[in-house]
Amino acid sequence: MRKLVTCLFLSIAIEMSAQTDTLPVLQTGEDLLESYSRGQEEDASFDYNDLFDRLVYLRRRPLDLNEATENDLADFPFLTDIQRTALLEYRRTTGDLVSLYELQAVPGFDLATIRALLPYVRVDEPGIFGQNQAAISPNRQQVLLRWSRQLEEKRGFQTPEDTAASRYLGSPDQLYLRYRFTKSDRMSAGFTAEKDAGEQFFKGSNRRGFDFYSAHFFIKNPVKRVKAVALGDYAVSMGQGLLVYQGFAPRKSALTTSVSRNGRSLRPFTSVSEFDFFRGAAAIFDLGKNMELLAFGSTRRRDANLDERQDTIPGEPDLTYVTSLQTSGLHRTPSEIDDEGAIRQNSAGATLKFRKRSLHFALNSLYEHLDKPLERSPALYNRYYFNGQRLLNLSADYGFALRNFYFFGETARSQNGAVSTLNGFVASLDRQVEVAVVNRHFPKEYQSLNPKPFAESSGAANERGTYLGLQVLPSKRWRFNAYFDQYRHEWPKFGADAPSSGQEWLARLTFTLKRKMETYVQIRQETKEENGSGEGKVDVLVPRKNLQARLHFSYKLSPGLEWRSRLDLGFSKMERETLEGVALFQELIFSPLGSPFTASTRFAIFDTDDYAVRFYSYEWDVLNDFSIPAYYGRGTRFYLNFGWRLSSRFRLELRYATTYFPNVEEVGSGLEETIGPRKSEVKLQLRFEL
Repeated sequence: MRKLVTCLFLSIAIEMSAQTDTLPVLQTGEDLLESYSRGQEEDASFDYNDLFDRLVYLRRRPLDLNEATENDLADFPFLTDIQRTALLEYRRTTGDLVSLYELQAVPGFDLATIRALLPYVRVDEPGIFGQNQAAISPNRQQVLLRWSRQLEEKRGFQTPEDTAASRYLGSPDQLYLRYRFTKSDRMSAGFTAEKDAGEQFFKGSNRRGFDFYSAHFFIKNPVKRVKAVALGDYAVSMGQGLLVYQGFAPRKSALTTSVSRNGRSLRPFTSVSEFDFFRGAAAIFDLGKNMELLAFGSTRRRDANLDERQDTIPGEPDLTYVTSLQTSGLHRTPSEIDDEGAIRQNSAGATLKFRKRSLHFALNSLYEHLDKPLERSPALYNRYYFNGQRLLNLSADYGFALRNFYFFGETARSQNGAVSTLNGFVASLDRQVEVAVVNRHFPKEYQSLNPKPFAESSGAANERGTYLGLQVLPSKRWRFNAYFDQYRHEWPKFGADAPSSGQEWLARLTFTLKRKMETYVQIRQETKEENGSGEGKVDVLVPRKNLQARLHFSYKLSPGLEWRSRLDLGFSKMERETLEGVALFQELIFSPLGSPFTASTRFAIFDTDDYAVRFYSYEWDVLNDFSIPAYYGRGTRFYLNFGWRLSSRFRLELRYATTYFPNVEEVGSGLEETIGPRKSEVKLQLRFEL
């Protein structure tokens, strides 16, 4: 009875309604994606489905918080380690929740976090606010069909046939097909197929249709002592990412205390990233006494650039070796097709984990074998990268809660004896203050093929640094986030021909007015050393200082109409050169509850001196697709999305986006170049339930 009365008062304080509040959830996603794009060392594409795929499912069938495990709570990127641990401890000491409104009694849960969580969770325990999920079917079959195309013709499609070695061999259409069957939260099966623009379709190198196919089968608890089985394509995550962490791995962002890697150790692979997955079989076994074992094996073809040299033994054939591993997944030109599936990569690994309440300790191993030796170019920054055919990595990782602290870390050893380590903690000093500290030491000799730790640069080598994060909630309406990161690279890296160092800090102040309005002001500054441009300088580094300021405003004009406005200012200074830039957009999002129609549109203007001063901005797109363009140069950007729910089973989505650069004769470079000042794209998607 005491808990029921508590929930009644909490419900009045929260002032919740039946309409889901998308503002905090969407803002969380924007922060993660924009920060990840900004942190890329090159403007590479990435399939972000891994971040939101689980949330899309939970919107239809919310998670029962009274049954949620630590792995289940890790699916919510807006929950910190302290919040996840606090919820599990609260449930253990006080019993099951009787209502969602009871979340405000959990230490560390503020109103913004609760509102972000509400669309994806439920409480089945009977009570005055109990929910009945019996009417929701446990089975779901969904099909996605998508077509997109750039309207302006790229130079790669214009090149005459007699120079076919440097042209796109396929059509400019991009095609995507996905089928997925899910049964409650226990089983998932499906396949994905994709053809990129410029790739052939049912001819040439793709006589079987699409360029990329992926299929998976995943089931939980099929028999006693087996927690999960994955067949086909799947993703594995170990520890803090020093060995492998497949899928989306956030970097520094305005979620300043979300710093540890805590994804599921085994997941079905459902995206179209053509390199970041395993193909074969995997299983998690329950060994009893709080012990479990993950074991997996994989074999698949990988894109790689090959070369040959004469063998040193007379009469022997030339030796074929790998100069680089390709990750773009593009097979448009003859040279790209030559790299397709050029080598076979065999992988095997295991994780032995002990877990008891808020403590876990794990031993990890990963073995990789390439059927052709990897021999990178002799560039100075490549000197300590892995070369060869076989690589064995071992690591130990841990995580545990102690009062208001959560400690985590991983230490890994590569085959050459080098040891990398990352350790940190998150602490809740009181209900209003949370801090995070991460220290990393990655020696230049450490080698791993696909690590993704929390760090400044990609990989887990040639970096040491310390990160400090802070979150303060002075009141229910205000939030302050900040971080400071200082790092050093002890060996030259791409763009820096000598040991270099840098530092970065961010500060954001956010004001939220219930579910009506959110505004924040943010400043981010980074200073890092790069190669100087002065004549005659060799291995002399100079600092580049980047500063960006942002003012963001979101306001719900009505329950189904939201207005957004953003102003970005920035400059980049290196030696005697100073570059400046500004970007401004206005956006409307129309999504009324119960209406078959949704729409969103944005108009942006930007003026920057160079790509070094660019602003990443998340754009609404069709379901399961993402757009995060970088605004740079001088021009305007416009997009329009339209969705129509034709019936309870069918939904049609349309998107048109265009960028206009005045006083420019061509856009892009190389085979991607188009004649004229405009670059436009149209997209059509049909989603239906079977």
